[in-house]
Amino acid sequence: MTDDRRRELGEGDAPVEEKIEESFDAVVEEGAERLQRTLRVVLATGFAGGLEIGLGVMGYLAVLHATGDHLLAGLAFSVGLVALFLAHSELFTENFLVPIVALIAREGTWLQLVRLWAGTLLANLAGGWVFMWIVVQAFPQWHTVLEESARHYVDSPFGLQTVALAVLGGSTITLVTRMQQGTDSDPAKIVAAVLGGFLLSGLQLFHSILDSLLVFGAIQAGASITYGQWLGWFGYTLLCNVLGGVLLVTALRLVRSADLLKRRRRNAPDAPDRSGREQT
Repeated sequence: MTDDRRRELGEGDAPVEEKIEESFDAVVEEGAERLQRTLRVVLATGFAGGLEIGLGVMGYLAVLHATGDHLLAGLAFSVGLVALFLAHSELFTENFLVPIVALIAREGTWLQLVRLWAGTLLANLAGGWVFMWIVVQAFPQWHTVLEESARHYVDSPFGLQTVALAVLGGSTITLVTRMQQGTDSDPAKIVAAVLGGFLLSGLQLFHSILDSLLVFGAIQAGASITYGQWLGWFGYTLLCNVLGGVLLVTALRLVRSADLLKRRRRNAPDAPDRSGREQT
């Protein structure tokens, strides 16, 4: 099909399907907003994200303690991703698609991306640590299941299987973000969050933030796990999460939207203001 014929079939003038163009514009606009946040807003949003994903971990532990079934517990964990969506907070791993597309479209800078990633990551971990301390005090009966869950990650030897689990963890959460950006329906976005939560926790994929909360809780509950062990696991899991989200999801979307990116870059000002205006 020629580019001219594609334009005839859609309302837009870009040589791609109209829905793809609409979704692309929405991704770029949201990505630009995230990149231009002040550090204060990045940290506050990330800390809230750590607290809210903790709701999912709490639901996961409750069901796992009662049933011993990881698949059912994975469904319960979905509460955390639904809370993130409805409360408009963020996980570090949700920022592998939207801000990168905006960056490539010249709606932000590399420095802003680094600030967004680093600030959100540290704030997620801080918020998650605080929430898990409260959970450990509130539910002492979960200490055993907490340690067992944490050891599934920190005791796993580094190898092809653990790398693959971490790559899948990154690509899964990034695909959830992509699905939510592809629809205006809030119920559909909630369904995407539930599916993503089920896959991440039910299949025990390696996720740098989610699983860190389990390890933090186990340490706080007195398990013989150290922060050094956590850091060793966290380092390669974080890297593989990034690779999974960027290479398996984001890169393909950039190729799919190459014509739109070219047009957006041509229309972008030569020296845009990227100082980071105050966002609320």
